[in-house]
Amino acid sequence: MSKQLLCSAPPPAGGTEITPIRFLRLREVCAVVGLSRSGIYRHIQSREFPLPVKLGAAASGWIESEVLAWCAARIAARNAQGRAA
Repeated sequence: MSKQLLCSAPPPAGGTEITPIRFLRLREVCAVVGLSRSGIYRHIQSREFPLPVKLGAAASGWIESEVLAWCAARIAARNAQGRAA
C-alpha cells in the first residue's frame, strides 16, 4: 500500500486559497507514466522529466501535478504530430 504524502503550497499573491500538493514516490511515478526506474532517471538526466524533491535524508518524491503535466505534454505532442501528418 502506498503512502500519500500531502503538503500545501503557499497561496498565490493576494489569494487565500491553499493548493494541496501530493508527492509521488518512485513506485507510483513508474505506475503513472509506464516507465521503468531507469527510464525515469534517463529522462531526468536529459532534462525531459520533472526533477524529484528531496523529502528527507533517504527519500525523494515527485510533485503529482508536474508528473501529470508531463504526461499531458506527451499526449499533446502526439496529437500535434498526428495533425501535421
